[in-house]
Amino acid sequence: MKGKADNESGMRSKKTMEAASLASKYQKQWFKELHQRVDSGEPFAYLNADVPMEIFRAMDIPFVVNQWWAAICSAKQMSKRYFGFLKEAEYRDDLCSYCATAFAGSFDPNQEEGPWGGLPKPSMAITRLTCDSQGKIFELFSKNYGADFYPMENTVPLEAPDKWWEKAADRWEELYSEERLDAAVEELKRLIAFLELKTGKMFDENKLIHVMNLINEQEMYYKKVRDIIAEQSPAPAVITDTINAVMQAQWQRGTEWAVDHAKFFYDEIKGRVESGYKAVPNEKIRLMWIGRGLWFNLGFYQYFEEKYGAAFVWSMYLAMGADAYIRNHVEKDPLRALASRFIGMEDFLHMPPWNAQWFISEAKHNQIDGVVYLVPENCMQAVEGSYFITKMLEDEGIPVLQLKADPVDSRKWNQETMTEAVSDFIEKRIQK
Repeated sequence: MKGKADNESGMRSKKTMEAASLASKYQKQWFKELHQRVDSGEPFAYLNADVPMEIFRAMDIPFVVNQWWAAICSAKQMSKRYFGFLKEAEYRDDLCSYCATAFAGSFDPNQEEGPWGGLPKPSMAITRLTCDSQGKIFELFSKNYGADFYPMENTVPLEAPDKWWEKAADRWEELYSEERLDAAVEELKRLIAFLELKTGKMFDENKLIHVMNLINEQEMYYKKVRDIIAEQSPAPAVITDTINAVMQAQWQRGTEWAVDHAKFFYDEIKGRVESGYKAVPNEKIRLMWIGRGLWFNLGFYQYFEEKYGAAFVWSMYLAMGADAYIRNHVEKDPLRALASRFIGMEDFLHMPPWNAQWFISEAKHNQIDGVVYLVPENCMQAVEGSYFITKMLEDEGIPVLQLKADPVDSRKWNQETMTEAVSDFIEKRIQK
C-alpha cells in the first residue's frame, strides 16, 4: 500500500508551505529562549489551552500551552516513552492522553531528553475546571514538579444561541448571559492578583488592549485564508499545510511575530491562487476533519489525496481562528472582551448544538462531501457530544465516519485498520 507506515511511528507530512516551515523554525528558537529565561530564574507557567494566555502575554510571563506540548511530544514520537513511565507509576492506561502527556513526561528521570531539551520546570500550572479528569491531572502534574496549582472556575450556558459565529466578534453581550460574563471577569481579576503576587510583575490594561488588537489582526488573516480555501476548488492548500502553519502560531498570538507570520501565510495562499497552484491537482472529493490533529501521523491524510483525489480541506485550527477569537472594540472593556473569548471555547468545540451548527455551516461553505470525525474515547469532552454532532451532520445529508483513535498516543493506532476504514468510507458512502 503506497504511503503505508508501521503501526506506531506513523508518517510525517510533506511540508509544502514556507509558512509551516517558518513556524516550526520560530518555535524551536522561541523554546530555546524560554529555557534561558527559566534557567535565569523567571517564573514559568504551564497552561491549559482554554486558560486566557493573553493575560500572561500582557504581563510578559513565559508560558507553554498543554495541548501544544502534547502535540510536539506526539510528533516527536515520545508517546511510548512517556506513557511507559505512567504505567510504571501504576496509573491506568486509558487517561486522556491529550491532557496527560505532560503529566506522563513529569516522571521522566531524564527531562532533557524530551523534545527540544524537554519541558522546563514550571513554577505554576493553571487550568480551568471544564473536566474532572483534567483538573486532577493538572494537580498531580503540579505536585510532581513542585509547582503551584491554580484552577479556574468554569461556567456553562443555560441556553444555546443560534449561529454563535455571527455574534462572537461584536455581540458577545448577546451571546452570553450577563451573569456568566460577570463571573468570568471576576475570575480574571483573581488570576491577575495571583500572578502579581507570584511573579512580582504588575498587570497593565493598556498592554492587554495591545495584545488583544494584535490577535484581532492575526485572526483576520486566518479568516481571509479560510474563505479562500473554502471558495477555491481545487483548493490551494489542505490541512497538512494549514495545521502546521496555524496551530503553532496560535500559541504565539498577541505578538508582532504572530501577526507578521499570519500575513505571510495569507500572502503565500493568495500567491498560490494567483499562480493556479492546486494542493491536490486531481481533487474530486473535499473532506472535513473534525477533532484534534493526528499529531504523530499527519502524513496519514496524504494517502487519500493520492489514491482518491480526496482533499482534507477543513480543520478546526484555521476555522476557529477565523470565527472564535476576534473581539472588536476591546478598548471599551478589555477584560470583559477577553472573558467572552475564553468562556465559550468548550461550547464552540464540544457542546452540541453550538459546535454542530457551526460544523454544518462550515461544511456547506467549504463544499464538503464527507466528514472524518476523530473521536478519542478516553476524553470526556471530545466524545460526549459525538452522537448528536454526527446525527445533525447526517441529517443535513453530509456522511460522517467516526474514527475511534487517539490524537497523540501512537501505541493505540493501527495504520492498516484506520486506512481501510477511511477508504471504505470514501468508496461506499461518498463515491457511491
